[in-house]
Amino acid sequence: MLDLDALILGSYLEEATAWTAELAPAPASIIDVGAGSGAGTLALARRFPAAKVTALDRSPGMLAQTLASAEAAGVAARVATLEADLNEAWPASASADLMWASSSLHELADPERTMAEMFAALNPGGLLMVVEMDSLPSFLPESLPGGGAIEPGLEARLHKALAGSGWNQYPEWTAGLERAGFAVERRHFPTEGSATPELAARYARTFLRRMASALAGTAAPADLASLEVLLGDGPDSLERRADLVVRGHRTAWAARKP
Repeated sequence: MLDLDALILGSYLEEATAWTAELAPAPASIIDVGAGSGAGTLALARRFPAAKVTALDRSPGMLAQTLASAEAAGVAARVATLEADLNEAWPASASADLMWASSSLHELADPERTMAEMFAALNPGGLLMVVEMDSLPSFLPESLPGGGAIEPGLEARLHKALAGSGWNQYPEWTAGLERAGFAVERRHFPTEGSATPELAARYARTFLRRMASALAGTAAPADLASLEVLLGDGPDSLERRADLVVRGHRTAWAARKP
């Protein structure tokens, strides 16, 4: 799902790294904190062609995938990996001019401790970019007509139910970053994905299947039934719809160390 998200909604990476380059034009060293499958690592390596980029993650499998992607993209000479579990401690050797933490801080047991550790590990004048998905991806048309197999407002109701159960929940990071010592500004990046109908349906199926599992017994029965229709193989299934539009929303916090 991480790879599909980067492929379809990856234009936010271009916008967010462009903003990063305005604030930190020439970092020599970059750490992608919680790199996952490496989409951010590669975007940073492309944006800053003179920088050494280190992908930090606790998963050796994810780090191996990042290295393979860097090799395929022709940037492997400037990409390194570092296996570390930030729930234990920040790696003593990991300092940088720029740090990038996309959808990773909220996964930590004590993110404020890690923010303080990142502040200490950043070089003077360094920049930490924190990026979060501020609303879940949506796929159905915003003006879905009533009376069909899928009732209008389905995704908004499902997203509300997921928020009630704490799915993808994170705090507004500004106050915590400021307590760590950073000067902070924030920017929003709405994105409408560019994808073939087949790719849009594949991403929607991957995401909505997870959603259906998380909401079993929680969401309204009618909405769960609508999810079953979308995930089925009938005329209203995802693969047979011609009206899917992938939309996503990110917020980025730019945190400067004096």
